[in-house]
Amino acid sequence: MPRGLKAATNQRPGASGKAPSARRLTPAASSGAQAAWLLTLAAGSEARSVRRLTPAASSEARSVRRLTPTASREARSARRLTSVAGLLAIVVLLSGAAQAAIFPDHLGTFQKSSPKTIGIPDKELYDEYGLEATESAEYASPDKKRFSATAWRLHDSTGALALFDSRRPPGAVPSDFAQLAVRTSDGIIFVFGNYVFQFTGTIPDQPTLNELYSQLARVENAPLPALSTFLPQDGLVANSERYILGPVSLQRVEPGIPPSVAAFHLGAEAQFGEYQTPKGVLKLIIFDYPTPSMAREQAVEFQKIPGAVVKRTGPLVVATVNPPDADAAERILSKINYQANVTLNEPTPQSQAKGLARMILNIFVLAGIVLAFCVVGGLGFAGYRIMSRKMWRKEEFAEMIVLGLGKNTGGK
Repeated sequence: MPRGLKAATNQRPGASGKAPSARRLTPAASSGAQAAWLLTLAAGSEARSVRRLTPAASSEARSVRRLTPTASREARSARRLTSVAGLLAIVVLLSGAAQAAIFPDHLGTFQKSSPKTIGIPDKELYDEYGLEATESAEYASPDKKRFSATAWRLHDSTGALALFDSRRPPGAVPSDFAQLAVRTSDGIIFVFGNYVFQFTGTIPDQPTLNELYSQLARVENAPLPALSTFLPQDGLVANSERYILGPVSLQRVEPGIPPSVAAFHLGAEAQFGEYQTPKGVLKLIIFDYPTPSMAREQAVEFQKIPGAVVKRTGPLVVATVNPPDADAAERILSKINYQANVTLNEPTPQSQAKGLARMILNIFVLAGIVLAFCVVGGLGFAGYRIMSRKMWRKEEFAEMIVLGLGKNTGGK
């Protein structure tokens, strides 16, 4: 074998197993094998030179491999966060859709049609009232009776009162249908807890309404604020009352009072009403503050408003801005007075004779109870002994052992 081929064989031990088969080939094949070995040696030398010339590339590849696990972990975390966010979005949408449904599919004999979308005329005002959901639907019965129903769900009953006042048309007539209810030319508007309902057409009977009430979600039946009853009724314009919860509702009825003077951040609420006077309509507003000291401080600020007539009584501040009739304003303000009723819950004093008699009676009652327990316990134990002798005991024992110590046993 040529030296070149032998050297190549010595440098590549892994190919030694193939050399005998190569030697058994024909001379032409042998020369071809020699050429192949030479080409292999040349390729190996070029590969070694390439490995020697590119150490920087190898180090960069190793650094890329080291960085790749961190990047893949971040990618997996991002995918997990995306999937979780998608699930949360689906849950939120489903819960919102479930909460938006107010009316059931059936009310008595009435069948509900597809619900309708309600436009909000003053979104900023309704948001201040605490509007949570609204729905409108048509109902029809087999006997051709129909009615339209619209409902607004508020955060609490105070927000429902404010929305009820704002929804009343000028020609509405008070009704005894509910605590807060008015009849309109085509139906009725009333309040149930924190819900405001408006029905037009055939008004459902009370059993049908009770079925509706039983299926309402998140009902809140807190008492209505007493401030809503403080307006004097003499001269009050019908359906002019508005309950004020914040700067937006204040701006809608009395823009002459700045929200900074009203100080809603202190927890204030207000009741607004209009009065008919000989010289025009007078706008009156009553602010209720948590404490009389707060009302006293804010009354000073109200007096700084040009043309304002202000009165403070307890935690209330009554104001009217630029009244058309100053005398009428004074007469109306004089009718508003706050009277606090304080009730102390103290124990009622009792006479000593009654207390002693009650104590003796209790002693006898306790003695009777103890005696009854003793009798019942004795009877139970006696019954147990009798039953055990008759049924369970197998050996007979002497009833009593008598020693006979007093008898003379001897012959003396």
